[in-house]
Amino acid sequence: MTQILERIQAAAAELEGGAASALPQVIVVEPGAVNQVIPYVKEKGWQVPLLVADEYTFTVAGKSLEQEYANLGSPLPITIVLPNSQGDVIADEASVVQVLLSIQQNKSDAVIVVGSGTLHDVARYAAYSASVPFVSVPTAPSVDGFTSNGSPLIIRGNKITIPAAGPVAIFADTDILREAPTAMIAAGFGDMLGKYTSLFDWKYGRLTAEEPYSPVVAKITEQALLACVDYAEEIGNRTERGISVLTEALIESGLAILLFGQSHSASGAEHHLSHYWEMEYIRTGRRQLLHGAKVGVACAEISALYHELAKSMVLEGALWEEVRKEISNLPQPERIRELLRTVHGPSTIEELGVDEELLGRSLAEAHFIRMNRHTLLRARNEGKVTK
Repeated sequence: MTQILERIQAAAAELEGGAASALPQVIVVEPGAVNQVIPYVKEKGWQVPLLVADEYTFTVAGKSLEQEYANLGSPLPITIVLPNSQGDVIADEASVVQVLLSIQQNKSDAVIVVGSGTLHDVARYAAYSASVPFVSVPTAPSVDGFTSNGSPLIIRGNKITIPAAGPVAIFADTDILREAPTAMIAAGFGDMLGKYTSLFDWKYGRLTAEEPYSPVVAKITEQALLACVDYAEEIGNRTERGISVLTEALIESGLAILLFGQSHSASGAEHHLSHYWEMEYIRTGRRQLLHGAKVGVACAEISALYHELAKSMVLEGALWEEVRKEISNLPQPERIRELLRTVHGPSTIEELGVDEELLGRSLAEAHFIRMNRHTLLRARNEGKVTK
């Protein structure tokens, strides 16, 4: 959909040193978009593209791509990323090595990843390491990381984000996306709702720690967030328009990160809680929760905490009045939970499956995950805003 690229390219022109060169060459968000993948591959002249999927996403979209490629006279190399012992496909060392070995063994000159966020994280880093381009074919509007130039990977049980490369093209087929599991659609919506608190934390970091800030990037992200809120009912009902709005918002949020070069706009304390919960579940051998589902519920919890902090802040002065004002603009946690219910997602830690003890521990310790970020959660835990 050229409108997305046009909007982002215009924003890049406003930014000094805007990273327009890192943007995808093609973005298609429409019914039947998957039918444009193989013609694009042929147009680029790639000889041995590797298809990366898991068992589910191969059935949903990978098989048709395999058949279409075979019709041209050549077999399409395929790697099905294997789940871990809990039955989850995760972005860890084993998954990355599996894809890297497939690239090397097939001498692949490109990667086509068919799936949601985890598979993208695996494939993008493998493609980056092998110095080959990759094409994104989302099968669920579940995260804003399709365009990312970083891969959040689980390395020896710890989550770290490693530089990678964004896709050269995205083909988001809304016919496929509308059929995604309800939980994954709700997760994408939850990932977007998390921008409420990430945008606040970014402003807080700018005000209190002189973190780099871009009004242009913040505006892109905020507009994408508000579009999702406006279309929450249609997203919950899986209408063509609703799923298109959600998918475009997720893509634009990711492109905003690319333009800025860092993830401040899309990842604040709510994401730190989510990552903390993820590492805890890996450490204790439990099955993973969807990233966006965690982010949505964490956003409500962070909103509740920040509204309480606004009442108890003891620091005075114009700076802190501005912080209080920004907190007052955050939706109350009840509103965030109402929106999550509208799209049929979990709205509380109980519904999500996180217990009170883990919540309390994460609220006290999650800021350690990204010590280069100055969130209000970190300031609270370091005793900088209350007695």
